[in-house]
Amino acid sequence: MNDVLKTINRRNSLRLYKDKKISDEDLNLILESVMRAPTAGNQMLYSIILVTKQELKDKLSISCDNQPFIKKAPLIMIFVADQQKWYDYFKLSDIDEYLKENNEEFRNPKEADFLLACEDALIAAQNAVIAAESLNIGSCYIGDILENFEYHKELLNLPKYVTPITMICFGYYEDGYNSKRRDRFDKKYIVFENSYERLSNDRLKDMFKSREKLYVENNKYNAKNFGQMFYARKIGADFSAEMERSVKEILKNWKN
Repeated sequence: MNDVLKTINRRNSLRLYKDKKISDEDLNLILESVMRAPTAGNQMLYSIILVTKQELKDKLSISCDNQPFIKKAPLIMIFVADQQKWYDYFKLSDIDEYLKENNEEFRNPKEADFLLACEDALIAAQNAVIAAESLNIGSCYIGDILENFEYHKELLNLPKYVTPITMICFGYYEDGYNSKRRDRFDKKYIVFENSYERLSNDRLKDMFKSREKLYVENNKYNAKNFGQMFYARKIGADFSAEMERSVKEILKNWKN
């Protein structure tokens, strides 16, 4: 494998970081890589909030599902879907005059615009993760930034058409750290040709065979197998209910 493939294949989520500030040089290299990410129509429908203040890290550590390692991360990046800049620019460009002359009505950003901006933000975020890994800087995605929408909106001073999509913690690997790859599903269950293939029960059982070894009998979820345990831990959890509520509010915000 070449160096790029090696970097991609060795990366795992890192939640324990060396007590060392991310250097300005490394941060700049990561951000330059982010700026080269594919983007819809070269619009760059995202912004990045660099979280460096400890007080803010502490608050995010609590609001993002009470995860203590967040506040210990040397650097946090929050990637937001951002249509605000473009629509502010349209106003600056006398869009009302243009619309009047062409007998058209102004169209605010809608759900489709939001999803496009989400794509831009997530593509850019992955560039940051891979660039960081190549510099021996580990990372961990935090999807919980989707929760507590109203709180995060105020905390980060977000205008109407700016929404946090993902948060990433970054930090240097501890000396001697040995990254062990976590198992993934076999690609035969993930990659289909020309059309989607719904898996049979037998193929599903085979797909989850290695995961089912993680099932612990008499666990706190009162489950009888891995599927029940995982559902209780993730899908049926309080944080999932809060995420569902917040996402509904986010979509309402872009609908109006």
